[in-house]
Amino acid sequence: MSSPSLSDPEFSRLCRLINDSLHPFTESENISLSKEEEKNLLLILSQVSNEIHRLIHTTNTASPLNPYLENHQFLSKAISHLITILTLESRFIQHLAGNVLVTLSEFIALSGKSWDFLIRSLCICFEFSISNISSCSFEPSIGGVEGSDSDLLCLVGLLKPKLKNASLFTVAGIIRILRNILKILKEECDDELVQVFLNLIRFGILNVPWDSMDEIFGGNGGEEDELRIVFLGNFIQFLCSLVEQFSFVEGLDDSLDKHVILLKIINLMPKLLYWCLGKKGECVNTCISRYFRHKLLVLMIRLSFQIPLDCMVLVSWFQLLHEYFQELLCQPLTEVEYQYDCLEDSPFMLSITDGEVHSMHSCHLQRQAIFLFLRCCFSLINPRKDTGMHCPSAILKSGLSFDRIPDMSCYGRKKGLLELYTWLSEHLPVDMLVDRETYMEKCISFSFSFLKLYMHEDDVLFKLLLQLLSVQACEEQQFPEERWESQDMREDLHYDHQVLLDYLISKDTGISCAEYLLRCLRMVCDSWQIFTKFSVYGEVKNQSYCKRRKVSSESSKSQIEPSSGPAKFVPLYLEKKFKSDLEYRTGEQAYQQAKDCLLSLKNSMENLHLKNLFPYNPEVLLKRLTRFQELCFKQ
Repeated sequence: MSSPSLSDPEFSRLCRLINDSLHPFTESENISLSKEEEKNLLLILSQVSNEIHRLIHTTNTASPLNPYLENHQFLSKAISHLITILTLESRFIQHLAGNVLVTLSEFIALSGKSWDFLIRSLCICFEFSISNISSCSFEPSIGGVEGSDSDLLCLVGLLKPKLKNASLFTVAGIIRILRNILKILKEECDDELVQVFLNLIRFGILNVPWDSMDEIFGGNGGEEDELRIVFLGNFIQFLCSLVEQFSFVEGLDDSLDKHVILLKIINLMPKLLYWCLGKKGECVNTCISRYFRHKLLVLMIRLSFQIPLDCMVLVSWFQLLHEYFQELLCQPLTEVEYQYDCLEDSPFMLSITDGEVHSMHSCHLQRQAIFLFLRCCFSLINPRKDTGMHCPSAILKSGLSFDRIPDMSCYGRKKGLLELYTWLSEHLPVDMLVDRETYMEKCISFSFSFLKLYMHEDDVLFKLLLQLLSVQACEEQQFPEERWESQDMREDLHYDHQVLLDYLISKDTGISCAEYLLRCLRMVCDSWQIFTKFSVYGEVKNQSYCKRRKVSSESSKSQIEPSSGPAKFVPLYLEKKFKSDLEYRTGEQAYQQAKDCLLSLKNSMENLHLKNLFPYNPEVLLKRLTRFQELCFKQ
């Protein structure tokens, strides 16, 4: 039996429930509630939320669209009452009022009407609240909703006197509502609703005079500091979700120019870093500083994947990285010993001290900072054709001047190489007159320590590997005859197709791993003779690996423990010195093991795909593996 369709009286009753229930609490401009009145308001908000949930679960979404929802008058009043509640100081009341608005948005999204009006209304509320707490007053932009200008003006008339008491707490509440609505849209996978949301949210972000907000957000300490932190935390979270959402929307409408809002956020980065971390990253609260650093690095990394960054932006980001994250870039690439039998921050991590927990967070931030730094370096060294190196697509506020640079591409490559060389010099000896074998060992040890740094975050690891693949190879390596292999690698993991399969079907690493494997297979197939003759030297006495393999139904029950210490490499020219500890593995043996691993992976993927158990369409990767198989048969 199908659910009953939404009728006009039902929606009318819902509007009356919101308006009649909340009107006694919002009729005056200066709201002051007693403890008893606060309890009653919390109870009423809970009842309203429950009623909306009931309608959501009993409404037949396949029924004809309800014309009653076209009447924005009822919705305007409901929004004005709920937004007014957000100006109260009680966090419990604000939280519940925000949840009612989020639930109401879910109800409206299912009904199919007034979605654009609701989102535009929330943006106007955001602009009004910012304007009322800022010395730089501005009027919210009216528009973006076809045929609804008069209704929006009516809403502005309702909201203007109510939001005179708005605070940063109110603005943070509105931002949290918008972010939670965006999370619901991501779960629903409705591209049409998402596009409307993204198209309308830009009005609010673009209209706010952010350059005049230092007096509000640039403080550090004082009575307003807590409210400032709450707002900035919500705002950075929202921007991270907003930028990420562009990845999930397919076939963006021509009316939605994502570059406009993304470039605005890029131009905001210097401000955001200053507001969150203070001058030179000197934030008073250490825990808050770590959180802000994490979210800001996430935001910058996501922006770098969403839009090609031109030379000016990349160079300005180097300046920001050095100002706010320099100690992370220079920090030695040491590894924290992890406990694998309990979650991070779990009370069962009894053997880990506070200092070691801090080191864990530091390693996470170090991974993010180095990844972003290298991404900026490689983007300048090997720019994409669509980066617009000569086109100043972003208006930078960093104080850098590029007017007198004749060849921006050449300048960018030199800058990228210089930054990379300087960073490597911090971690590697620059004195080439030292013992050659010692120098080479240090270089190899750094390379392996660098990769091990990312082993505990697989998603970042594959993004890093893809970034390294994007760099143009040098015409000739300095020591082409020298090959090395880790003493600390476990041989079975080198050629275990189950490890690759686990990565491919993982929600976090699947897409990045598939892309990385595709590019590696293309290199293998294009350089087939080199691949078949590849040989390695490795020690077999101390076999351990720092990555624990997930156990699948088809794999053995054994687990692979973390390595007990840093890896040591043996170059080819040291073979005689360590001859008794080495086992030579011929090119034929290495080729055979790699072939068996990849062909087993192909079979497993085909079996899962035939049963519709693969989480995404793997046909492109299977096609590349089929080409590999054909070359194997010819071999």
